[in-house]
Amino acid sequence: MDFSLLKKICLAGALACGVALPAWSEDLNVVPRPLKMQQTEGAFRLTADAVIGYDAGVREQAEYLQQLLQGSTGWTLELKEGARKADIRLTLAPDEVKAAEGYRLSVTPKAVSVVGADASGVFYGIQTLLQLFPPQVYNDRPQRGVEWEAPCVEVSDAPCRPWRGMMLDVARYFFDKDFVKKYIDMMAMYKLNKLQFHLIDDSGWRLEIKKYPRLTEVGAWAGPDSKRLGGYYTQEDIREILDYARVRGVEVIPEIEFPAHILSAVVAYPWLSCTGEQHQVPRQHFISRDLLCAGKESSYKFLADVLEETADLFPSKYINIGGDEAVYTRWEQCPDCQAVMKREGLTKASQLQGYMTNRVLEMMGKKDRTVIGWEEIIQRGKLNDPVVALIWHRVGDTIQATQTGHKAILTPATHMYLDFPESRTPGEVKAATWMPPISVEKCYSMDVNDYSAQSTVIGVQGCLWSDQFIHGEVLQEITPLNEDRSERYAEYLTFPRLLAVSEVAWTPKARRDYADFAQRLTTQYARLDNKDCSYRVPEPRITAMEQTEGGWRFTLEPSVAGADIRYTTDGSYPNIHSPRYTGPVAVADKNDFHAMTVVTSRHFSLPTYFAPDYSAYKQYGEFTAQWKPLEIQTKPATWRFECTGKISGNGTYELTFVQTRGSNPLVLGGLKLLKRDEQLATVATGGKTAPTTTYTFTVDAFEAGTPFFIEVEAYGEGGNDTAGLVFLKKK
Repeated sequence: MDFSLLKKICLAGALACGVALPAWSEDLNVVPRPLKMQQTEGAFRLTADAVIGYDAGVREQAEYLQQLLQGSTGWTLELKEGARKADIRLTLAPDEVKAAEGYRLSVTPKAVSVVGADASGVFYGIQTLLQLFPPQVYNDRPQRGVEWEAPCVEVSDAPCRPWRGMMLDVARYFFDKDFVKKYIDMMAMYKLNKLQFHLIDDSGWRLEIKKYPRLTEVGAWAGPDSKRLGGYYTQEDIREILDYARVRGVEVIPEIEFPAHILSAVVAYPWLSCTGEQHQVPRQHFISRDLLCAGKESSYKFLADVLEETADLFPSKYINIGGDEAVYTRWEQCPDCQAVMKREGLTKASQLQGYMTNRVLEMMGKKDRTVIGWEEIIQRGKLNDPVVALIWHRVGDTIQATQTGHKAILTPATHMYLDFPESRTPGEVKAATWMPPISVEKCYSMDVNDYSAQSTVIGVQGCLWSDQFIHGEVLQEITPLNEDRSERYAEYLTFPRLLAVSEVAWTPKARRDYADFAQRLTTQYARLDNKDCSYRVPEPRITAMEQTEGGWRFTLEPSVAGADIRYTTDGSYPNIHSPRYTGPVAVADKNDFHAMTVVTSRHFSLPTYFAPDYSAYKQYGEFTAQWKPLEIQTKPATWRFECTGKISGNGTYELTFVQTRGSNPLVLGGLKLLKRDEQLATVATGGKTAPTTTYTFTVDAFEAGTPFFIEVEAYGEGGNDTAGLVFLKKK
């Protein structure tokens, strides 16, 4: 990359927005990018006799710094309350640093000063300081031969938005408290301050409620004893997690889901549902149709009891009530629910959700709590008090909150759902597929206006769901081996995209630039390595792909600072023993070239991948499947292929089969669209691919996070010399 050109581009963009960029330095690769950061002469060198001085209000943050430095250096630095001439000085000064969570950091050859508006500001100043030291500073074992130096800087910084969050789904798959603490630690490292704790779902109830012990005795577990999945947090576990989070400036917001996603409670106490039917906690993801009954007073007594214990346990001023993806069939059939509708003058069963939410708003108002929920809570009837809606469909949906007087948090599935893979590269890990992949760049590109006191949008949040990629047989730990593969998998999907979430949430829009971020990101992987945090290794960057008389010439650069690039030129899959990249590589066909990033012999990227070009067929929609001669019978047979991700919502779709070669047409018969194994649509007859056949069908029961399949009767007429492509589009 031409760094002089990059500096000019960044400077031009900043000046156009009326913002001055800090001095450029390859040493200052801080994420998220500070508001003002100026490198000065020299460096501060940490020694074994250094003293950490601190104000009384940030003793816990001083102890945090002491313990972290002790792990990597082996030195137990002295702590002194009130010391003014300490080597590292932590100061609370809300009169000097006005913005909440803001800080000033001054690093000189003689000393380090961190001045914060509050304890969180001091903590964030510490995080910026740590990113100036060598990456080994994050290691929990003493590191030999490291010069513990930080470049001298002057930093003045504060977050752009008050809500900078992540959601961790521990309900579909249970992560133990140590992993939760590590997740909080990694959030705090990049200045995220809100953890939405998704504790309740159909697949598990994870929070101990003293008044209802069967919630965890029964609702926290799935499957037979020998293959049982699950777990829960005792209230003592929660207090430990909360103490850990508080030091790191992370507010933990409990999510108690209802009226849907609550089958785990219904299994424990069947009287909570409309039917009273006994169910089992599911081992595989699905969205139960059994809702919390809106017509029985016992449901509201249950909610009052659960939410009271939850609010007493969690000090957060927020409580999340979920509220998404309810299907109201049970309420439409329930005499108790129908009686409430008649009494309250409601015309649709969906309005019962608004009625239920208002009952809870009254309960939580007495507890001085602000209610948060998914965007559906502001769509299901008029609410009596303001709430905060998590906007999870599209960025533009915040207009719904604006029009109804509520606040919003941006967490759209299009940019912020980290359970989707980063790419469609062959070999990518199993992950959710009901939306397109989300690359680091796409995550970073989410459009969000800067925050002001009048803003509807109070912040940004990433979401890590565990339903698609963990809650099954594929990634379950083998208990006798005490594995942690699911935890590593969660980290793989979270990182490095959490860093993009961090910068989108922290840094003003005018100061964000992806090319600059991507360059800083290259140096962050070593810090993740030292934190023992798994991550998706990015493919090498292709900085030039030039067509020559003999083919193509590729120029690459590492996407991970200090990593090797290994490549092949014969179309084969590279490995750690393939030739090492040292300069531009020439190949006859671009599809013959593959290159991979190698961090260690056990940690490397997928190879670069050039997706087939289907632009000639764009009128037919998105590529979905293909057929080849050996896959085709000469008598009618059922062909099944997946179309998850291509079915994106309710509506009318066209599925087109295009024959691309072969002398035998493909004869197509009846077609079925399946949601898992549930039939959603059928088309009685098809036709011959000569050259195309199109089916039209309608989807009216879309369910996010659910796999979709096509089954079609097909055979080759007169033989199997036929090949082609299948495309799907929404009309």
